[in-house]
Amino acid sequence: MEIVIGLLIIAIGAFCQSSCYVPINKIKDWSWETYWIIQGVFAWLILPFLGLLLAVPSGHSVGELFAGASSFNIWMTILFGVLWGVGGLTFGLSMRYLGVALGQSIALGTCAGLGTIMGPVLLNIFFPELNALESLTFAVILGVVVCLAGIAIIGVAGGMKSASLSEEEKKEAVKDFNFPKGLAIALLAGFMSGCFNVGLEFGKDIHFAETPDMFKTLPATFLVTLGGFVTNAVYCFYQNQKNHTWGDYRKKGVWGNNLLFCLLAGALWYSQFFGLSLGKSFFEPGSSMMTLAFCILMAFNVLFSNVWGIILKEWKGCSRKTITVLIIGLVVLIFSTFLPKMME
Repeated sequence: MEIVIGLLIIAIGAFCQSSCYVPINKIKDWSWETYWIIQGVFAWLILPFLGLLLAVPSGHSVGELFAGASSFNIWMTILFGVLWGVGGLTFGLSMRYLGVALGQSIALGTCAGLGTIMGPVLLNIFFPELNALESLTFAVILGVVVCLAGIAIIGVAGGMKSASLSEEEKKEAVKDFNFPKGLAIALLAGFMSGCFNVGLEFGKDIHFAETPDMFKTLPATFLVTLGGFVTNAVYCFYQNQKNHTWGDYRKKGVWGNNLLFCLLAGALWYSQFFGLSLGKSFFEPGSSMMTLAFCILMAFNVLFSNVWGIILKEWKGCSRKTITVLIIGLVVLIFSTFLPKMME
């Protein structure tokens, strides 16, 4: 029953994340780079820091938390956050060229598989005494392989969509639809986004002994998103300079509206990792479910992003065969996250 509760919490967080792009449509008179960094202030700085505070028991402080942690682990967690930030930037582009459903499916599916593998592998390189590779059991590896198979099937559905629709129909569903370019960007986004889980692995011991299990990964989450914020801020401010959009910040008339929807988008995005931290506390330590928790989150994100894709009519005009292939890919992707538990 505890596993079901954990999965439900992670699923709720995933649903929130998959919905985070809806409030962005309500933002007025701001360029992409302006609203992206403002929502990032909430998603990657303010809300993760508030989450971090939950991991600091009474009588302790944030300064004490980081002073007592390995500086190497802290900086490695931030570094992989910086790399994850690259994935976040290209993630947005993947949805520009593929739409919410297909873009998130390919990027998050790749992120799920690679993120699960890279964490233990890199930990084993830096800390061989931890025997991190022991967590990559046959069941976990098989789950990742099936996950990647699901991505491939979804990619086939995307190719079928591209081949079957006229240019006008493609633009109607997704304004800048470009499957070859979108596929390459989505795969890159997935690879770099997998660094988020690697960062969590390096920072998993950054907490107090008294910290409740459900809050133990929140300090690492803050450090990863802090690194990601740096990457995104550099790029967005560069775009502000290049596109002469610094004036967006001086549009006083839209600040109230835009700040509200940036806050909402940021809160929905952060919910996925807050839910991941809470949900993992219901899994048995060292189990395959714990190892695959990040992969499970990404799979749920894919599922709900496609729900939004259907609502937004991104698959409108596709043949029944194309939709069938898409559904098969989604089923395979979701099945991959539960396969290891079934094999125990």
